[in-house]
Amino acid sequence: MITLTRAIRNCYRDSLSLMQLSARVTETPGVDAAAVVMATDGNRALLRDAGLLTGHPEAGAADVLVIIRGDETPILEQAFATLAEELHRGSPASRASGSADTRLPRSLAMSLQDTNANLALISVPGDYAAAEALKALRLGLHVMLFSADVAEADEVALKRYAAANDLLVMGPDCGTAIINGVPLGFANVVRRGDIGCVGASGTGLQEVSTLIHRHGAGVSQVIGTGGRDLSRAVGGAATLQALNALAQDPSTRVIVVVSKPPETEVAARILERAGRAGKPVVVNFLGAAPFTEPAPGIVSARTLEEVARRAVALSQGIPYSWDTQPIDRIPSHRRLPDAGHPKTPTQRFIRGLYSGGSLAAEAVQLMRETVGPVYSNTSMPPSLDDIWKSRGHTVVDLGDARLTRGRPHPMIDPRLRGERILHEAADPEVAVVLLDVVLGYGAHHDPAGALTPAIRKARRVAERAGRRLLFAASVCGTPDDPQNATQQQFGLEEAGVILGRSNAEAVRIALELARNERHEKPEGPRRRSKATGT
Repeated sequence: MITLTRAIRNCYRDSLSLMQLSARVTETPGVDAAAVVMATDGNRALLRDAGLLTGHPEAGAADVLVIIRGDETPILEQAFATLAEELHRGSPASRASGSADTRLPRSLAMSLQDTNANLALISVPGDYAAAEALKALRLGLHVMLFSADVAEADEVALKRYAAANDLLVMGPDCGTAIINGVPLGFANVVRRGDIGCVGASGTGLQEVSTLIHRHGAGVSQVIGTGGRDLSRAVGGAATLQALNALAQDPSTRVIVVVSKPPETEVAARILERAGRAGKPVVVNFLGAAPFTEPAPGIVSARTLEEVARRAVALSQGIPYSWDTQPIDRIPSHRRLPDAGHPKTPTQRFIRGLYSGGSLAAEAVQLMRETVGPVYSNTSMPPSLDDIWKSRGHTVVDLGDARLTRGRPHPMIDPRLRGERILHEAADPEVAVVLLDVVLGYGAHHDPAGALTPAIRKARRVAERAGRRLLFAASVCGTPDDPQNATQQQFGLEEAGVILGRSNAEAVRIALELARNERHEKPEGPRRRSKATGT
């Protein structure tokens, strides 16, 4: 195996565009692995831990570091030349007109001279993100901080400054937002409407907003807060500000709040503010214990699917009923695939391989209610001893930083998931592989097409061993997304995947398949107790 290492001097690109470039290079025939990152100390350490960085290449934080691994030097050199050309072609200098009066902005302050923008999207290495965010706030800009690896103390300081100056900081590690109809980060194409969404949960917001769209309604705003916002230290600062803004927004009729499990005292603070919104608020704290609805205007929902359905019913002024919601606009043909081999007695377990952390957490929550312990690398116990190896019922968030060292996020590059699918296919105890396919801006251009070769190969591996391996999945997206959710569904179905109309429904399908019962129409959620919200 040959490793080619190059540095491109004084060439800054944001992390999302570099992850997309890494994924495209990795898809080049003859390339085994590729990493394209800014050469910060942190990124270099991650590459070294992943075994991709050898020696001490001369590159600094303002340089792009390129590492390509494969079998033949000419292939690697050509891949690098193509990448370098694309980097230069996408640079501001290459797009300049060349006229004498052309001035390229070199700072936030210069950018504001010719625009009335009021929001800055910051995607720089974590070491520098807080400083850039503070610059933007001091210029009177709201901030979406896409960058991860920002110190908790810096997040607290930024959000305190923002609140004191009537500004909002979304993030750090805020992957999704739709502000005044403009999608930011990993967002989907959804219609505008009167449901305002706020969440410390990126793919959770994507799931809710796309389901709202598919049920015929729309969103006014989608405000991400960053996954750490509901921690004790941060105290829900951005979530509280977002609730205030949506409560005062005349175009918002219904408010949605979703997050991974918050600290108890922070959850109480959020619910208290939600109860004073003057509008119905639908709340889902993924994986947290159900709460008694503390105020008449607050509705507790068990799943992201139920969040969307309840929000749509409130928006349209109709009674909530599982069976009378608007028809899902994306077709889904849920039936058992024809298979030449029955399940064997050893096949008992479900293996969830997720690109979305919040969707993975929801899967763990739903599965453990039925099958007991589910091993996972999410925040829900029991934890996997080895995140590279499943045991029993397992759900893995493949976007975990420990799994993405030296490679792009699985929403951008599905190769890691394809490898894991084949690994699970070799396990005689696996009955069902459960997947999410997340679409939207920034995501892989054809995730279903990238996954189906591994799915077909995995089914053949199982069949040769006398087993039947089944796949269940959901597509988080809309037909208007760049990848077209309907086409993605058809591609998965042609590969024998059984589809749910939501992540929660896909989990229910997987549970039925694992029990070896013929799958008919999935049941709706359990009826909730008025006393406990369960």
